This record gives sequence, structure tokens and C-alpha cells, in this order.
Amino acid sequence: MKKFKTWLGGLGKFFHRIHERCSGPLQKPIALANRFSLVLHALASWIIYFIMEAVSRHSVAEAWTFMTDSTAAFAYNSFMIFMSFMLVYLVRRRIFMRLLIAFFWLVLGIINGTILSSRVTPFTGQDLHLITDALDVLNGYMSPSQIIIKVGGVVLGIVILVLLWVFAPKYQKKIRYPVNIAGLLAVIALFAGATRLCLEQRVLSTYFGNIAFAYEDYGLPYCFFCSLLATGMDEPYNYSEETIQAIVDRDEETLADEDNDTEKPNIIFLQLETFFDPTTVEFLEFSEDPIPNFHRLMEEYSSGAFKVPSVGAGTANTEFEAITGMNLRYFGPGEYPYKTILKETTCESVAYDLRDIGYATHAIHNNKATFYSRADVFKNLGFETYTSKEYMDVSNTTENGWLKDEVLIEHILDCLDSTARQDFIYTISVQGHGEYPTEKVLEDPAIQVTGAETEEKNNQWEYYVNQLHEMDQFIVDLIAALDAYGEDYVLVMYGDHLPTLGLTVEDVSNRYLFDTTYVIVDNVGLEKQDQTLCSYQIAAEVLNQLDIHTGTMMQYHQARRKTKWYMADMELLQYDLLYGERYAYGEDGESPYEPTDMQMGIHQPYIRNVVALEGTTYVFGQNFTTASKIYVDGEYQSTSFINDHVLRLKKTVLDSDAEIAVKQLAPGKARRVLSEGNTYSFHYEEPEEEVSTDTESTDTESTDALDGGTQETDAQNTDTENTDAQETDAQNTDTQNTGQDSSIQEGTGEAA
Repeated sequence: MKKFKTWLGGLGKFFHRIHERCSGPLQKPIALANRFSLVLHALASWIIYFIMEAVSRHSVAEAWTFMTDSTAAFAYNSFMIFMSFMLVYLVRRRIFMRLLIAFFWLVLGIINGTILSSRVTPFTGQDLHLITDALDVLNGYMSPSQIIIKVGGVVLGIVILVLLWVFAPKYQKKIRYPVNIAGLLAVIALFAGATRLCLEQRVLSTYFGNIAFAYEDYGLPYCFFCSLLATGMDEPYNYSEETIQAIVDRDEETLADEDNDTEKPNIIFLQLETFFDPTTVEFLEFSEDPIPNFHRLMEEYSSGAFKVPSVGAGTANTEFEAITGMNLRYFGPGEYPYKTILKETTCESVAYDLRDIGYATHAIHNNKATFYSRADVFKNLGFETYTSKEYMDVSNTTENGWLKDEVLIEHILDCLDSTARQDFIYTISVQGHGEYPTEKVLEDPAIQVTGAETEEKNNQWEYYVNQLHEMDQFIVDLIAALDAYGEDYVLVMYGDHLPTLGLTVEDVSNRYLFDTTYVIVDNVGLEKQDQTLCSYQIAAEVLNQLDIHTGTMMQYHQARRKTKWYMADMELLQYDLLYGERYAYGEDGESPYEPTDMQMGIHQPYIRNVVALEGTTYVFGQNFTTASKIYVDGEYQSTSFINDHVLRLKKTVLDSDAEIAVKQLAPGKARRVLSEGNTYSFHYEEPEEEVSTDTESTDTESTDALDGGTQETDAQNTDTENTDAQETDAQNTDTQNTGQDSSIQEGTGEAA
């Protein structure tokens, strides 16, 4: 510390000497710069913004193209930076203030460029809600060396700013506050007028179908501040109790006599990550049909185009529309309701609606529980259980680290087994997620793909298409499993968005990038009905075909989808339900929906026995995964995963009467506990006999504990995630080691 103070003092003296020597010669240039400061601010704004776009786009050439092809948008964003420079005229430390403003904008560009190097969604205001997970984010997006370099750069920048605050020359003349404030207000007014003009001329937009594309089209400063400031829904014109009541009454009258008492089937939604029909890409050629099963199902069952709210990312927004029946168009630009309103309040949904008529409600996702805040949001959407990656076997992954979708089958069946009621199961797949490798990683792909403009692009397409091919096989395996299960079901499948592979409207046969495909498979004899559906309509349509008419939004779509004021009244209704007075729920305006006491995972870890030997402790039980971590007397312990029946503590000596628990943890340094099993009271006794690792051990407490090859995962496993929006949606990498324990010695204990 003493050395640092000495170094800092020396640096200060150095700057002071420079200040003394340069103050005289610099007076005339500074005076000249002050005289033409407005022109210099405009030039600096243009240069700073160009650098921001070059860093964000990872290309000087692309930044130049944006500047020349979208000059109006470029000028508008430069004007925003120029407006910030007007603050300089309100202070004396003008050099410091200029560099501080430049530092802010350049850091914003660097952060966005860094994030875009590892995920498809840019840096938004919504990311600031995740500030508590900052370390995890840094680990996901940058290597340790990159973190050190960038943090060091920021620290250096701060040191320079502090020194400039102390030593930089001050403005010596009198500050004319009335004139300068009037000038600032004039620039703000001019900026407001420019904003309105740009919106009218379609230079800018207030709706971002794909936030990544919006940043490319409208510029980083505008889009970032839109995502930061414009959230939620504005009160629509003509919003009143009378208007809402008229909408609700009309829907109830239309559907009043349509319900029947026939037993309903299990309803399973399967949202397929980045799934669409690749044969619609006109420049691609395939060795054979990549998704033959899906095409066959479309011929046999109800199917059609599926309009989604995003392209390339934004899984959670398609998910939000499908579950709630609400339209993202009426929210703030680039907003993810999962990260805003749904973390604070409940929202009527198809899950709540089906719970009201006796269904059990489940969510399943083969990615981590906390991504898109699902572990918090799903309880506000009416789900009773949520099974995430932390409760799954993670051994079968794609080449880029995503858990394959076939793992979902057993967990769907577990949900069906878990209750005697009919089940609503909302399943979110992840296998098709990017990023897609530019090198050839599939040595003998089932589907050969040609036609892309470069070898790297072709490798990406071939990898992606082969993931679709495997997902296509998973679909028929799931249908076979449901058929064998023997209960009535309706299986609704659709893609959440197109991939991030640079597609344009000219590349696809339908000339539209917001279309995927859906199909509704069933064993109850539903009539085939081919039609185009939006993601916010799919649940209402399925319930309508089953003669289920419940829920405000569901009934609205069923009664009003083809009427004149459908879109306008939808905005009024969903504003009322989420942000308004909730007139739709009656005079008191109280929502009837309470957060569920949601259980994480269908099966919880269970301890049967604990064995201690020479400083190593083995925990025997069932339902263990790589996310299972041992706690001793409430304290976290570094844990190795052996298999689903055995966990190991290295070099941990247990006290007699120690209380042992196994908890399922979300990845990250925060060690968020998702759930925990039973508590086991350990009583140490001297070992008397060896326990074989063979599966034929007669010790019932050990339950074939060390059967076969074992898999070991340290507690420091890291999950590297690319966000999609955003689906950020994200890439998880589970670090796994293998190990084999030859023998252990038996101790005693009892489960509490």
C-alpha cells in the first residue's frame, strides 16, 4: 500500500510538472478550441460514434457502410452524443468533462462489442437488471486474461480521469449560466424534433422485432436508451372500466354455450429451439430431407406457419406469447417481460387457466433454471413444478455444449407419472441453439449441406441442419413414448425463431423472417385444420379445439380473432391485466392469481447412507446430478459427482452427529439453492468391513452405488452461457472428469 501511495504521488508530481510547463503554451490553443467548441464537439461526436459502431460490429468496414448507407440514423446517434457534450458548458472543468463523456460512450461501445462476440443479443438496459450476476457474466463472455486486460483498461481510464480532475486546466472566464442553459434546452428541443421526424420517416422505430437487427439498423445509443427507458406498456387510448367490461362481456356471450364436460387429454407444448424448415432457404441444397418426420406430421395433423416476435434470438419472448396469449408488440422496444414485469407480479396464463379446471402444470427445460429468470418467473405464470438442467443427466451434449433434446422424454413421462390428474406440460428444448461452429466438426454428417457462400458458412449450416435432423428424430421418439404411455394427449410443437445465420428476406421462399412452423399431434381424433397462427394465438386455438373456454386472454382470442377491432382491443385488455386497474377481474380489481409454491424438479435428491474413509466421505442415495452439492451442518462443501447414486467429499473429516444434506444448486458463484432433499444425521463408527464397488453389493443402503464407470464433476464447474435474449438465450459447458473408486469402507448413520 505504501509503495502504491508513493507511485501515485510520483505520478501526480509528474502531471503537475507537465501542467506547469504546458499551461503557458496551451493557453492559446485552449482559447481557440473554446471559441470553436461547438464545431469540435460535433466532430468528436461523429468520431466517437464511428468508433462505437466499429467496435460493436467488429469491423471498420461495416461501420463505414452503416455511416454511408444509413446516414440519417448515423447522424441522429451522433447528435445524441453531441447533446451530451452540451453539459460541458455548465462546469469549469471542461477538459475533464469532455473526456468523461467520451469515456462513457466508448465504454458503452466496448461492452456491447464484447457481449456481441459471445452472444447474438446486444447489451441492453435489461442487462442492468442482472448486475448481481456480473461475475458469472464476465466468466461467460471473456477468458480470465481478457477480463484482466479490460478491467485494467477501465482502471487506467479512471486513474487518468482522476488525474485530469486534479491537474487539467479549468475554464477561466465567467460561465454565463442563463445563456448556456438556454442553449442546452434548445439542443434538447431540437433533438426531440429530430426524434419525431426520424420516427415519422421510418429512420427509427419504436418496435424491435429482433433487437440484434434493431441495433444494426438504428444504432447503439438510440437502441440502448430505448431498451433502458421504454419498458412496459403505455396506457392505450380509450382505456376505461366501461371499455374493458364491454370487451369481456362480449367474449363471455360468444362462448357461453360452448363448454362440454368430456374428459380432457394431457396437453404438452414443445417449444423447439431455433427450429424451422431449412428447405425454405433457397440457396441451400441437402443430400436428403433434413426433417422428414416433421414434414410427415404436417401432412397428417393440423399445421401451418407460426408467426413469432423475434428472429435469431428471443426465445423467452416467443415463450411469453405462447403461455400468456399476450402480444409483445405493445411492450417497450426490445423488452423481455421475463426480466421486468413478470419478476414482480403474476400474469394470467394458459397454465393458470388449466389449473383452474383441474390440470397439474409443469415446465421443463434442458438448460439452467435461472436463465431468463425462469426459476422466478414460472411461479408467477402458474406452474407447479419446474424441471431444469440441474435435475437431468448432462452427459449427452452437442459438439458446442448444449444438452441434447432426447433427455426431455424421460422428464415429460416423469411429469405424467407424478400426478393422477391431467397434465399440462410446457417443454422448452435447447439442442438447436447457436453459436454454430465455422470449422467442420461433424466428420460424417447424416445430412450433407452445400450452397452457402463460404466454406465457414457452409460448415455452420451443415452443423445446424444436422442438429435439426436429430431433433426431428427426437420428435418421433417422444410421440412413440407418449403412445406407449397409454393416455390421451395433444402435443403442440413449434420453433421459437429462425437461426442467427445472416438470413435475409430474399433468402427464404416465403420472404419473411418471422415465420417458423407448428404442428399439433394428438391421439384423440382432432380434425386437421391448417392455418397460420401467431405465437400469442396458439394456446387459445388448441384449447378451442378441445372445447376448453376459460381464461380472459384465451377466451378473447377464441371469440375475437377474426373481428375488426381484434388488435386494438387486445392492447386494451392486456394493458388492463398487467399494468392497469384489472377491471376485467371485477369491481375490486384484484387479480385472482397468486404465485404458486413451485417445486423445482419432480424427483429430489435423497440420502440413504454416508460412508467415511481416510478423510474421504461418500454419500449414497438417489436422484443425484452434477448440480448436487453436499452441505455439512449447513455449510457448502466441494463435491464430486460420481454417478446418480454417489457423491464424494474429498479430504473432509466429519464430526459425529454431523447433519448432511444434498442441495441442487444453480451454476454460478452465488450458489443459489434450487431445492434440497432429506437431512441425514451422521454417527461415526470404526469401519469393520469393506464395501465392494460391484453392483451386486448386498448393502441396501448403498444401492449399487458405484456401478460401472463413474463421472466426477468438481464443485467449481462453470457454465458458459451465450445470452438469447436471448433466448439472450446461452451456451452451457459442464466440465466433467471421470474417476473410479475401487473400494470404500462402510460407516453408519441414519436419515432424519
